[in-house]
Amino acid sequence: MNKIHFWKNKNILITGVAGFVGSNLAKNLSNLGSNVIGISQRKNKKNSLLFYENINKKIEIFYCDITDKEKINKIIKKYKIQICFHLAAQVEVGLAKKDPYGTWESNIRGTYTLLELFRKNKKQIKSIIIASSDKAYGEYGLNKMPYDEKYPLKPIFPYDTSKACADMIAKTYASKLFNLPIIITRFSNIYGPGQLNFTALIPGLIKSCIFNRRFKMRGNGESIRDYIYINDIVDIYKILAKNLYSKPKKYSGEIFNAGTNTPYKTKTILKNIFTYKKRIKELSKVNKIIKKNKTSGELQVQYMNYIKLNKNFGWKPKYEFGKVLPEVFKWYEDYFKNTSP
Repeated sequence: MNKIHFWKNKNILITGVAGFVGSNLAKNLSNLGSNVIGISQRKNKKNSLLFYENINKKIEIFYCDITDKEKINKIIKKYKIQICFHLAAQVEVGLAKKDPYGTWESNIRGTYTLLELFRKNKKQIKSIIIASSDKAYGEYGLNKMPYDEKYPLKPIFPYDTSKACADMIAKTYASKLFNLPIIITRFSNIYGPGQLNFTALIPGLIKSCIFNRRFKMRGNGESIRDYIYINDIVDIYKILAKNLYSKPKKYSGEIFNAGTNTPYKTKTILKNIFTYKKRIKELSKVNKIIKKNKTSGELQVQYMNYIKLNKNFGWKPKYEFGKVLPEVFKWYEDYFKNTSP
């Protein structure tokens, strides 16, 4: 007789389920037979993989703010949540600069609201994964890259500060004082099918190529970033949640970075995407424009390695940007055939 798969019939809460990562994670886990319960503030079904691929029909979804203590408490109790992926956040760096208060409400208050409810409902919960960010580290400079999990957090900008605060709150709830089973993740920039926020670099550039429209880049192309594929991220989340569930004393309170340790200048990403679609003239025009750009309120250099993940679980990235670009492009081309831009 085959053993029941670990994920079969597990009661799993995903906050921010209609987001890019949340949708892909919900898709994967629902296909494995998990009972996925999603929370989303987003009632607009446009620009979400969750609704585009009808993943929402395979899960239970509730529309409420992540700071709504009463509603979320009812969900946790009713569904006897065993595993939680806390992905809900205001993720746009530009919006955080314009609205720091709203960003802090969502990212900081949202995190302590959720964790306080789990503190009061400890009986069922076995695994909580908190999505922090590489930006929580703040500026360290090229000679200190890649980020190490032991680096002190020293953020300045609003989004970065919001993630660092949530990070520290999670550490408190994972401490001996409260003993919640928590792992904190700090990932580099995530890309791939289903990323429908077209202010983000990779989907924005792909859309501009498909429709021959100008994409407004925030910087001059010199910023250095690392990009990790969505399938790799889903795999990491599952590995971490499963191991924390089985060995809470060993892994609770741990932090895991993930990237590919392959830094790119943003102008290199631009070049790769435009060259792939043979938009050479347009590339030349964009390069001339972005040279005049000045970047403010953003970190210049960020990238990650995956040494700790590899040592603990044998994980390493399976996908390289150049190799998956054709697949990613095809997904967006198919998407725009069915959806108005």
